[in-house]
Amino acid sequence: MRPVKASDPRVRFGKAVRKRRLAAGLSQEELAGRAGIHRNYAGEIARGQRNIAILNMTRLARALNVSLASLMREADL
Repeated sequence: MRPVKASDPRVRFGKAVRKRRLAAGLSQEELAGRAGIHRNYAGEIARGQRNIAILNMTRLARALNVSLASLMREADL
């Protein structure tokens, strides 16, 4: 995969998810399980390597007990 720029919205969203995950004390595997996604996919999201679908964005937000809107604001999207 090609490296992505820090300004890429996928990277910014991934950083917001990672920040919330760490604040919640969850591992990537735990978050993936709660969200119903594969742990490798969760890692790729966190690194900004995936163009994530809104359905999975919503699943991650719910797994983190936050609104999708708050994750988007945190990512400055």
